[in-house]
Amino acid sequence: MMLQQHLLFVLYSFCGIVIKEAATKNKVKGSQAQFPITQNVTVVEGSTANMTCRVDYNDNTSLQWSNPAQQTLFFGDKKALRDNRIELVRASWKELTISINDVTLSDEGQYTCSLFTMPVKTSKAFLTVLGVPAKPEITGLSRPAQEGEDVTLTCTTSGSKPAADIRWFRNDKEVQGQKEINATGRSFTVRSTIHLKVDRTDDGAAYTCVVEHIALGSLPHQVTEVLEVHYPPQVQIVRSVIVPQEGQYFKLECVSKGNPLPEPVFWTKDGGELPDVERMIVEGRDLIITTLNKTDNGTYRCEASNHLGTNRDEFTLYVYAKDFPGTTTDPNALTQPGPDHALIGGVVAVVVFITLCFIIVLGRYLARHKGTYLTNEAKGAEDAPDADTAIINAEGNHAHAEEKKEYFI
Repeated sequence: MMLQQHLLFVLYSFCGIVIKEAATKNKVKGSQAQFPITQNVTVVEGSTANMTCRVDYNDNTSLQWSNPAQQTLFFGDKKALRDNRIELVRASWKELTISINDVTLSDEGQYTCSLFTMPVKTSKAFLTVLGVPAKPEITGLSRPAQEGEDVTLTCTTSGSKPAADIRWFRNDKEVQGQKEINATGRSFTVRSTIHLKVDRTDDGAAYTCVVEHIALGSLPHQVTEVLEVHYPPQVQIVRSVIVPQEGQYFKLECVSKGNPLPEPVFWTKDGGELPDVERMIVEGRDLIITTLNKTDNGTYRCEASNHLGTNRDEFTLYVYAKDFPGTTTDPNALTQPGPDHALIGGVVAVVVFITLCFIIVLGRYLARHKGTYLTNEAKGAEDAPDADTAIINAEGNHAHAEEKKEYFI
């Protein structure tokens, strides 16, 4: 009997513990489900921000949205703040969603969703507003620059939040600038400056300022200015043929560069005017001699000027005879290769040198053999007392010629 009572006591105790734990879990679950859930929101200035508050479990308890100043915007489906930009999107026991149209930087801050349980439960959501940078402007190019002048270009953009990034490009190549950031209320003004010492190669160069910002995405703002540089003329004379010949058509082209472009150019011969205007025709920058003759020999000068200076180039003309080799008769040819006299002279020099060396070696060889022959003939006469004996000795030497031979190399 005692054992049965003890077993019943243990069974009742175990059931009580199980029931108590189940009740505790349901209470905790209900408490957790009855808690507002929000998310931070990021929008671009001028767009619409949707603020949503959700509750997984709600026992008919009201939801409320408040702004960073703790002013009630909506209590359930009831609008509390008179602001035409704020509208109700959805209202139920499980969700309260509102929208803020035409968002400004002043709307940024921490918003609160409240669930009016006992005690009141809240959830925070931070609204971030991105300030869109204004289109950039480049200053410092109010007039054309002169070669050698120091030029400062400044690109400015305002209204960005956070501060925008500025990049510089010269044509397609990036160049580094000096960046400056200044706060203007809730937004920022950004400037970037580059310093140049310009020359004629900068004339026509395109300098582009690119503004990048998270609010612009993959479409940055940019502006381009083309640099104009003034510089004095540069002159070069180009001839139509290499070897001018009597009776030929001949042209001298005055290639002049400068900014402003030097117009017109002036042609002179030997320091004076052109002597024969019927045959010597100036067309734009070209001097054309329709038919060359020996009287055209001399120094021709082309001179070009603009407000920054004057430059000139000279060409000395010598007219060759009509049948002079290596000429060209093509009046449109600017360059025509003539015979390579240096190469021909080098080949001739090598041939002459080899011939002289051969003659010297051959001469030395012949002279050496001749001396040896005379020495052998005289061997029989060296010790002879008279001419008859010398002859006999010489004949004896000839008799032994087959026995004694000398070879010389």
